[in-house]
This record gives sequence, structure tokens and C-alpha cells, in this order.
Amino acid sequence: MSTKVTINRLATGVPGFDEILGGGLPEFSFNLIAGPPGCGKTTLAHQMMFALATPERPAIFFTVLGEPPLKMLRYQQQFSFFDEEAVNRSIRYVNLADDTLAGDLDEVLRRIVAEVETHSPALVFVDSFRSVVLASETDCNPNNNLPQFVQQLGMLMTTWQATTFLLGEYFNELDSNPIFTVADGLIWLRQSVQRNSMVRKMEIMKMRGQPTLPGLHTFRIADSGITVFPPAAVTLQDRAELIGSPQQRLKMGVPHLDDMLGGGLPRGYSLLVAGPSGSGKSLLAAAFLEEGARSGETGVIAVFEQRPNHLHNAALTRLVQMDKVGVVDRRVPDLSIDEIVQQLLGEIRRLDATRVVIDSLSGFELAVAPAFREDFRESLSRMVNALTSSGVSVLMTSELEDRYTDLRFSPYGTAFLTDAIIVQRYIEIDSRLQRIMAVVKVRASAHSDELRLYRIDDNGLQIGTRLHNQEGLLGGRPTRLAPGFASAVDDVRRAGSDE
Repeated sequence: MSTKVTINRLATGVPGFDEILGGGLPEFSFNLIAGPPGCGKTTLAHQMMFALATPERPAIFFTVLGEPPLKMLRYQQQFSFFDEEAVNRSIRYVNLADDTLAGDLDEVLRRIVAEVETHSPALVFVDSFRSVVLASETDCNPNNNLPQFVQQLGMLMTTWQATTFLLGEYFNELDSNPIFTVADGLIWLRQSVQRNSMVRKMEIMKMRGQPTLPGLHTFRIADSGITVFPPAAVTLQDRAELIGSPQQRLKMGVPHLDDMLGGGLPRGYSLLVAGPSGSGKSLLAAAFLEEGARSGETGVIAVFEQRPNHLHNAALTRLVQMDKVGVVDRRVPDLSIDEIVQQLLGEIRRLDATRVVIDSLSGFELAVAPAFREDFRESLSRMVNALTSSGVSVLMTSELEDRYTDLRFSPYGTAFLTDAIIVQRYIEIDSRLQRIMAVVKVRASAHSDELRLYRIDDNGLQIGTRLHNQEGLLGGRPTRLAPGFASAVDDVRRAGSDE
């Protein structure tokens, strides 16, 4: 009777990397880390090596570059993962530059075999393997057989039960190369400069024996090393349970708004607040978080419209200082939506938050690198689903161009993504500019269909009386709606009721 072999998975120590690998790195696997110069191959290898290497599980790092290991270490030790005490204790560096320049693959293999047999490492790194390939191509030695060399190296490392990494500067993953066939894992790193943004992406093109997350995944190189940002998982079952329980309502913190929503915002819902500049969207969002704090709930706000230390709301600022509300504020030119989602989820877990505010989608789009704006709508959908499936209630604001003759909630077509919509508009009443508010939809729930006047004072938003028809009176004054506005509201309400 055959016994099924269990393949252990190693935790790489690179945030987010294990997730896109499908649970970690297969032990004793033969892997290729490929990509153009400067994309982070050596940094990724060192970060994994320092996380995995111990005196009981030592590592050997073969350098076949033209520069000595000392120069490479001078730069790698700038990262926080670098442990100087581990060098020569659990990590050994071997320079193969002279053997590589000689162009004899047999000699290179002999040196590797000798070092491995002497020190019995559990982890082996060869950087840069591309140098070995180039040496074999330019040498006239008839004994150089690159496919045979790669096969022998892979078989030897597997026999010695070592997890091996070959680092190479490859530019085209479609090139016919024996390394791609022999390798158990193929990790491809990419980078591109777009305007002022350096966009780095990673793809697991191959990993034998386990499913990986498909597609390109953004990553960032910082002082701590590499951080990968996989797409957030969406738990559809949990999301369905939340949508199916509208009886649990959250108070909004604005008098009379809960009544307009039919008793408050159903827990776990996403709410879009759309309105023109100065209509009070951020004030409503702040009130939502403040009301949560009064109920013992914590929250998170992602700020893209203004600096977090200029929230223009004393109560919200105090909540941030008391760590009742976490702030996500990234002002970097190469931002990706997946990175923002991971930071939001990190703050949600840290504070056990139940309310999340994104202020605003318009500023969010401008903060995202141009490379990620083409699929902004799709990424936005993933973000909303990931947040609501985690159990939080989400309020997003969106800048609304008030053209009066039509009614659009955002330029991204996000209205269908959200469970509830509140719209804010300006109208003219007796030669004065006034604000009105309406609840357009609350999914699977009855809500008010009234247009309500509101004002902004030192206490925030104050919702007033219902707005009458164009020919009616409001407080004894004639009321005038801009042309096409009432019919546009009716059209959107009918669309919302059809969902």
C-alpha cells in the first residue's frame, strides 16, 4: 500500500508572500527567482534566508557576480531583517565569481557540490545564476552543457534535501530555457516606471504541488524589506449572512437621518454618500464614526481629501488620539488599491473595528498610481466586497458634479456596488443656495423617499423639514428646484427599487 508523501511548507517571512504562494514555500523545492535588474530579486532572497536560516537549518549563499559578497552585504544590511549575528553562524557566503568567469560549468558545479557536502545546508541560494548561463554561452569549452548542468544541480539539491533558489536576470518568461522546465517554482518579478511611479509586481508562474493565487500582485520595497499585497479574500457566506440580517441597525449620528434610512444603516452594509463640494459629506462621515464611538465601537478612516492632522473635526481628532479611530493615510506616488485594502484590514484587525470610512473615492483615485487606474472600478468592487465580508460597515464619500439636469453618484459607476445611497444637492430657494438630502436606496429595506432640507452649523449636519413641490411653499417662501432635478431623483429611485 502506497503512503502519501507530505510536503512541508516553509513560512518565507515576507508579508503577503506565503498567501500568493498558496500557503508557503514547498520544502526541498528547486526554485527560480527571475526578473530584470533592480526589481528586488536579491532582497527577496535575503529576506527569506534570514527568516528561515538557523544553526540547525543553515543556508549557503553563492555569489557569482563580479562584485564581492562584502559589497552586496553593505547594501543588504540596510534592511531591518538583516541579522549580522546570523552571518557565519547560520548563513555562509561563498564567492564563485572566479570560477564563473573561467566559463567551466563543471568546475562551478564541483564547487557547489563540495560546499554543500561539507556544510549540509538546508537552504541554497545562487545569485546571479544568469552569470553562469552567460559564461557557458561565451565559452568554447565543449564540455559545457547547460541543460545537463541544470538537471544535475536540481537533482543534487533534491537528493541533499535542500531548498534551492536560483536568481537570474531574465526579461522574457516565454524564452525557451531548460531552467524553466526543471524548476519546481518560478517566481517572476517585474517593475516599470510610469510618470513618477515605480510600479513593482510579482507573479507565481509555477509552483509544483500546490495552487497559487493567479495574476500579478503588487509589492513594495521599504526599510523592512519586501511586502506583497495579495487581493483580499471575500467570504461570500459571511457576506450573505450580513445582507440577510437587516434588522441589526447602526445609528448614523445625524438627527433624523436614521428615520430616513428606515431605522439606521443595516450592519455590514456599504453606504455611498454622494454630493458636491461643501455639501457636508466629510461631516456626515465623521458623525458616523463618532456615533460608533459613543456606542463602544471602534472605527477606521482612510483619508485622501486632506491631511489626517487637519480633519477639521475636533471630536474625530480626539478619537484618533485616543486610538478609538485608526487612520490610513498613504501619500506615495506608486500606491495600489490592494495595498490600501491590506492596510485597512490591518487597522480593522488591530482595533477590532466595525465602522470604516473612505473619504473620498475621488481623492482615492488620484492617490492611486496611473498603472492601477485602468481597472479602478473592478478593484473598487473587490475592496468593497472584502471590507463588508470582514464584518464591517463601510461609508464612502464621492464628489458629485452638480449639473442639475441629471443625477450621477460618482464617475466610476459605483452605485450598484453599494447597499445604500444618500445624495446631497444644492437648490435655489428665494435667491439663496440651500442644501437638500435624499435616501435613494437601502437594499432589501424600506426607507424614506422625502427630499429633506438640511443645514451645517457648529454642531454638524441638521436635517430639517421636507421639501415641497416646485409650486409649493416652504416656511411661507416660494421653492424652486433646478430643472430636471426632481425627475432625475424619481428615475434613480425607481432604479433602486428594482434591485
